[in-house]
Amino acid sequence: MHIPDGFLAPQTYLPAYAVAAGAWAWAARGLRERLDETTVPRLAMLTALAYGLGLVMVPVPGGTSGHMLGVALLALIFGVRLAFLAYSLVLLLQALLFGAGGVTTLPINALAMGLIGATVAVATKSLLARFNETAAVAIAAWLSVVLSAIVVALVLGSQPLIAHQPDGTPLFFPFGIEITLPAVLLPHLVIGIGEAALTVPIWRYARSRKWCS
Repeated sequence: MHIPDGFLAPQTYLPAYAVAAGAWAWAARGLRERLDETTVPRLAMLTALAYGLGLVMVPVPGGTSGHMLGVALLALIFGVRLAFLAYSLVLLLQALLFGAGGVTTLPINALAMGLIGATVAVATKSLLARFNETAAVAIAAWLSVVLSAIVVALVLGSQPLIAHQPDGTPLFFPFGIEITLPAVLLPHLVIGIGEAALTVPIWRYARSRKWCS
């Protein structure tokens, strides 16, 4: 799901950097007070898990690849702001060390998977927990993957409209939304099930140990 360098026009990633910078500043506010000797090792451990999950790229039909995120787990245990910061670090390290994603595309990847994925997970769990908390966590994890995939697909698919030559030839990513949406979304509908299956038992363990914020 990572968008690599060269796929997005400057008209997309430069404004995205401005938005992401504001979001990172918001997420980092009061960071020192939220991190203590018990939170740091737990956050580091689960961030490492998210890092590993993002590197397991599964090729799927349509010329793309899919992977689990782990951002819902981070968000449900540590909250949206810490999850967003942790996942942004994951994306930066993956881009720099393994070429998974890119530096120019970092803000879009971080906003789509880190911020939107985390926010959707927390909001869904809060909304549905009154009915069945375990099911709410599973649905939250699934939706975090699906919504992130939709955002990535829409951003990619909009590139031919944003940057093109006078004759309409795309300057960057060449495929429209009618191709990117099914290519990215459909496999992640299934990957989201795996995300839910992984998130629920770890979240239940974290809750039993009173890790959740």
